[in-house]
Amino acid sequence: MTQPTPKPRRWLLAVDPRVYHWDTLFVKGKEMWRHAGHKPDALRQLKQVHQGDRVLCYHGKAEHSVYALAEVSRDPYPDPQDPESKKLVMDLRALERLPRQVKLTEMRDNRLLRKVKFLKNTRLTICPLTDEEYAEILRVAGIVASPGIPLP
Repeated sequence: MTQPTPKPRRWLLAVDPRVYHWDTLFVKGKEMWRHAGHKPDALRQLKQVHQGDRVLCYHGKAEHSVYALAEVSRDPYPDPQDPESKKLVMDLRALERLPRQVKLTEMRDNRLLRKVKFLKNTRLTICPLTDEEYAEILRVAGIVASPGIPLP
């Protein structure tokens, strides 16, 4: 008997744009994302990611804003460049740049986003989001669901 596919989850992935800029993903269209790091909390979160999950792409210093939307195109797997195979990577597919970037200060001021772990610790590289938090960030960015058309 096969297991039912889990409901797609929502994530916020954060990178320093001086190390990796999300535009790289848009130029290539699809890429291996290896910036989760090696900390136990990041690896624990990464193990929960599945193909089809949606990702909000966040730039840290100096922009401090949600920049784009992507989709996980392959479940996490051992980093082929890590000889110890302790790090995990995943493949991402670019979907779209947000019509308007959402600044960190805006997210902190939004009462619907108060429980987002990332807002308490911006050093996280991967953070789960509820469907409501994901929808609120997209709404602030200018993407609103229409009847019968779900959010990207």
